[in-house]
Amino acid sequence: MQDPSGPARRAAGALEAEVLGVLWSADGALTPTGVQAVLSRELAYNTVHTILTRLHDKGLVVRVPLGSRTGYAPAKDAAQAAADRMREALGSSRERDAVLARFVTALSPDDEAALRAALDANRQP
Repeated sequence: MQDPSGPARRAAGALEAEVLGVLWSADGALTPTGVQAVLSRELAYNTVHTILTRLHDKGLVVRVPLGSRTGYAPAKDAAQAAADRMREALGSSRERDAVLARFVTALSPDDEAALRAALDANRQP
């Protein structure tokens, strides 16, 4: 028996994140059909194509010729995209110092060590 409330909806942006995840894990560009195959056959081709178009419009993916078809590849790797989101969150705060302080004090010892190493590596001589 089907749930009367209908199928569960994804959170806003969740499908875009899933599509980006598929592209980041791929060895190269994928067509919408290729993305659809990895995600789920239950997703309509048009849905996948619409998400890829939206991601392209946002500058998150680039179109790549794949023979007679169009493929899609991430414009940035996952690490760069995450760093951009972190900078955006920091930039939207009026209390930048407080946000940074809270972020740093909540880091695990391993993350703190990685941050220290990254800061040391990027220091000007």
